[in-house]
Amino acid sequence: MLDVGKWPIFSLCSEEELQLVRQACVFGSASNELLYTTVNDEVFVLGTNCCGCLGLGDVQSTIEPRRLDSLSGKKIACLSYGSGPHIVLATTEGEVFTWGHNAYSQLGNGTTNAGLVPYHISTNLSNKQVIEVACGSYHSLVLTSDGEVFAWGYNNSGQVGSGSTANQPIPRRVTGCLQSKVAVNIACGQMCSMAVVSTGEVFVWGYNGNGQLGLGSSGNQPTPCRVAALQGIRVQRVACGYAHTLVLTDEGQVYAWGANSYGQLGTGNKSNQSYPTPVVLEKDRIIEIAACHSAHTSAAKTQGGHVYMWGQCRGQSVTLPHLTHFSSTDDVFACFATPAVTWRLLSVEPDDHLTVAESLKREFDNPNTADLKFLVDGKYIYVHKVLLKIRCEHFRSSLEDNEDDIVEMSEFSYPVYRAFLEYLYTDSISLSPEEAVGLLDLATFYRENRLKKLCQQTIKQGICEENAIALLSAAVKYEAQDLEEFCFRFCINHLTVVTQTSGFAEMDHDLLKNFISKASRVGAFKN
Repeated sequence: MLDVGKWPIFSLCSEEELQLVRQACVFGSASNELLYTTVNDEVFVLGTNCCGCLGLGDVQSTIEPRRLDSLSGKKIACLSYGSGPHIVLATTEGEVFTWGHNAYSQLGNGTTNAGLVPYHISTNLSNKQVIEVACGSYHSLVLTSDGEVFAWGYNNSGQVGSGSTANQPIPRRVTGCLQSKVAVNIACGQMCSMAVVSTGEVFVWGYNGNGQLGLGSSGNQPTPCRVAALQGIRVQRVACGYAHTLVLTDEGQVYAWGANSYGQLGTGNKSNQSYPTPVVLEKDRIIEIAACHSAHTSAAKTQGGHVYMWGQCRGQSVTLPHLTHFSSTDDVFACFATPAVTWRLLSVEPDDHLTVAESLKREFDNPNTADLKFLVDGKYIYVHKVLLKIRCEHFRSSLEDNEDDIVEMSEFSYPVYRAFLEYLYTDSISLSPEEAVGLLDLATFYRENRLKKLCQQTIKQGICEENAIALLSAAVKYEAQDLEEFCFRFCINHLTVVTQTSGFAEMDHDLLKNFISKASRVGAFKN
């Protein structure tokens, strides 16, 4: 469970109040402002209230939590903050509220007056559902459910993406190269903006004096421009520091560029980089990257749960990724960032109450409550008929008139079938990529499309040079086209090592023929 007590400002809350916290954001130039939600969907704030950033209707500081009545009852989906500070918040229903500093129209309400209370921003967003928000120092960005990006606020360097340097007082859709693209992720540096689109490309605009746009130059960019140096690399997430950028690829690799005076690029030196540069971490796959526009700190988390940090860490310049004892990237910013803010809206899971999902998870393979057991490879798996019928169309029909309390299963192995039944209870799987291939076979047979996608995701996360050909063969066999393309690209990117593996030597003749033909078409054999 995340320990919010690592942020000093939480020491102003009582133990009883801390027990109720479910979401939180620490912000401000000295990490001296706090907003949090409770288990009852109430919103509380405390701090210095600079520029009315607590949304209470005044500029009075408060050392005790005060309830923000105008937002209580609304479920917060995401939140971001600027340097003023100003706040941009989206609810789970896709509504946007802003308040705080507004000298550059960063609240999007058409004025430059400070916003002392949360204001619902509807201009040009009235029929849109906002799913992600991001703030630069004095500009704002939102992403809608249909993949459109809107921006407003300070625009001295083109960070609004309008093609000019005039400030933007209300939300304006960012078009140009993004016009026909579907954005899936957004981020803001101090005075720049970024968007990842569904094809894995990254588009950037705004200030570029430190090379933070990754374009190989230092000229500002007033409209979106694709980061051409990432050609052939599929990016999943982007994160921006004060003047540096991190991206995470679908193969779990990290690239960085921009300002590097504190070692925040993790390259082992302090030289700025205007092109994407690989960040060398352990061999384990990276699943999360973290940065914040108010800090020069970078962090990443591996699939194995290791958390690394680099950049400005409590006054030290850490130029290479340093393995920490933390279990969360949030802890890096609580303990080592300057200021000690949160880089995202924190989620705090309750530890004393079982949800319906958690209760079901506990009952899987429980012989004390089960009314049905599967016999697979001589081992029993205990389940509940009603849950299987609710969760799976196959069982809805096969168990309809079945009075037996034991079902023998010989078509699939014990690990695979157990993983399938456990998935029906948990909505997740935990398998090696090789076992996930067997589960992919089952998911195809049972027409469980979501499970099929999870299997493909597991296989992608576990791919390596040794198993790449086997996984490619499985993708072809089960007609998983997205997975097939992913495995093929991995093989091409690691061609020298892959062609020396036993899997390649034992490759099916037709598959080998198609592989060589396709590899030739993409220029894999050119000198």
